Amino acid sequence: MKRVIILGATGSIGLQALEVVATGRDLTVVGLSCGRQVKTLVEQAMAFGVTELAVADEAAAAGISPGLFPEFTVRAGAGAAARLVREVEADLVLNAIVGFAGLEATVACLEQGRPLALANKESLVSGGRVVSGLAAQRGVDILPVDSEHSALYQLLGGEERAAVRSLILTASGGPFRGRSLGQLRDVGPEDALAHPTWSMGAKISIDSATLMNKGLEVIEAHHLFGVPYDQIEVVIHPQSLVHALVRLVDGALLAHLGVPDMRVPIAYALYHPERRVGAVPQLDLASASPLEFLEPDPAAFRCLELARQAGLAGDAATCALNAANEVAADAFLDGRLPFLGIPEVIERVLELTGQASPAGYSEVAALDAWARVKAREVVVEKAGFA
Repeated sequence: MKRVIILGATGSIGLQALEVVATGRDLTVVGLSCGRQVKTLVEQAMAFGVTELAVADEAAAAGISPGLFPEFTVRAGAGAAARLVREVEADLVLNAIVGFAGLEATVACLEQGRPLALANKESLVSGGRVVSGLAAQRGVDILPVDSEHSALYQLLGGEERAAVRSLILTASGGPFRGRSLGQLRDVGPEDALAHPTWSMGAKISIDSATLMNKGLEVIEAHHLFGVPYDQIEVVIHPQSLVHALVRLVDGALLAHLGVPDMRVPIAYALYHPERRVGAVPQLDLASASPLEFLEPDPAAFRCLELARQAGLAGDAATCALNAANEVAADAFLDGRLPFLGIPEVIERVLELTGQASPAGYSEVAALDAWARVKAREVVVEKAGFA
């Protein structure tokens, strides 16, 4: 029986991971964490017989009092998920925390030498060499859970790296696919949250709308697979049936296809190295829509190129990029920043960022905090000129 800790259990990935556990076998959940949705967390813990919990929001955690729930051990506040990982024995940690907040738990998992199923792409975007260095030092496997990176992981399994010309990440194009720069000036949060294919949380949905999500995935692919940035391509694929492709030097092109359902890559990571029969329907090729592939529009969706530029600049830039993006996305959702202001905030913060790469988690956290302060200042400046 494989013991699993699920971090970010009340979010989209966490909920689907628990579906996979419930419908399968040979997996047992031994720890759960959330940000602040304690009611859902308690329901999950009771349903799966879990007693070890972590809640990032200390005020919310007070709702799981020992008087009401004596069976639970609850870690609360900043670093609660990382403490859960350090204190509870497990065979695999699924990190589905959203944003920079997931990095500390990733580091804790790798320091413990435990296999990591990574849905928190920000760990590699912000932590870069710190995370990949720890994984190499401890000999720990990082199993990507993003559908694109899971696909690449599987496609690359039987290929020598010298045979690989490039990696291709596919993007649905989000809710604004095909719109020009001018057509994006007045879009609001509700428009951006209406993703045509995937059901995701608010922050990831905004990243999909700006194509920053794909930019972050380019950086993630660079660190996961050791491929230079000029060998990582992005194409718009509206049907979301082809999750990734690999170009080989002999002219062959390998593709990974499947229905757009996150339970497939989640199950692959949880059961790896085995494959199990899942609840997801098989892709019916005869009835599938024709497959389209389009070039992204760099003028309308500047975040993709900003992410690539940050990747080329190094770990300091990618850390600052992620921090500025989180601040800008929140400001857009709150109505304090227009949609096209998101890349403007990110670009300004990148201009202010130095080149020295952070050497450990504390340095990454300090750089992240600095970049957030600068991003908030830029948001306020732009609001003053609105």
